[in-house]
Amino acid sequence: MTEEREITTEDGEALEPTAPRAMHSTPGMEFAGIGYESPFPSGTPEGGDVQAISSGWRLTVREFMSNKLAVIALVLLVAMILFCFLGPVFYHSDQTAANPLNSTLAPGNGHLLGTDESGFDEFGRIMLGGQAAFEIGAFASIVAIVIGTLYGAVSGLLGGFVDGLMMRFVDVLLSIPFLLIVLVLATKYNGTVVDISLILGVFSWLAPARLVRGEVLTLRTRDFVLAAQTMGSSRARLIYRHLIPNAMSVTIVNVTFLIADSILYLALLGYLGFGLQFPNTSWGDMLGNAQQYVQNGEWWLVYPVGGCLVAVVLCCNLIGDALRDAVDVRLRRR
Repeated sequence: MTEEREITTEDGEALEPTAPRAMHSTPGMEFAGIGYESPFPSGTPEGGDVQAISSGWRLTVREFMSNKLAVIALVLLVAMILFCFLGPVFYHSDQTAANPLNSTLAPGNGHLLGTDESGFDEFGRIMLGGQAAFEIGAFASIVAIVIGTLYGAVSGLLGGFVDGLMMRFVDVLLSIPFLLIVLVLATKYNGTVVDISLILGVFSWLAPARLVRGEVLTLRTRDFVLAAQTMGSSRARLIYRHLIPNAMSVTIVNVTFLIADSILYLALLGYLGFGLQFPNTSWGDMLGNAQQYVQNGEWWLVYPVGGCLVAVVLCCNLIGDALRDAVDVRLRRR
């Protein structure tokens, strides 16, 4: 039987007993009825417990969002896409029937950015050219990344003599001027969105193939690949289920640069006169047709469309740089 002691203050007044504070008791940590008070709040994992770790994609998104310049570039790129594809819904202009009587009109007079040398509304023409640029850029990059990813994965997995032979074929194609091939094929086939996309995509897969091949060379020695081989997984299954998904970070980053390169090549073809056929147009076609009017003071035929081209390509490059830093754990900020 324990003796209760009365606690008093300096003035001799007795203090009222208070309810004992709730303590977190831990099994094995009780002695003589005294609970052990844990220094951690309730629900905190104790020794041996593992907290949930954020997924790789979540860390990638967080790292990308921390790059303010890349976020601004992404917002601007989305705004340009919406402007090109949704703008004609609100801003109506005839882009099929030429009107030479209204050629090279200054901004105003019912035309926000004036008219071009054929009488087309320049503001609506920029939207139409942007649609072709984004469509060809996206389609060409998809074709290039699919061919390059498959080719690089097969080459990296097989290795040895086959890998060397496949890479020498890539080196031979890289030694041929890309622009020369595109110009020759562009003169032979019709200047449509599908044709130019295929031409650009078929000859743009070389760089993705080398990147994916280098990534696969490091992945094929990992434990999960060796375990899959030990369990009898075929080479096709290794490529589709293990190697390509784990090399996806390289392909995602490369897509942004391929889109920018395809838009630039399209603009170059249009500037040289090998672009899209009427009534389709591209920003390069508009710049090529307007170069003779610059000295006459028709600035609205060059600077708005040129600014759109530079802004889109710059945004794609900034987004690609940020994605490269975000997906590579060695480049993430600690």
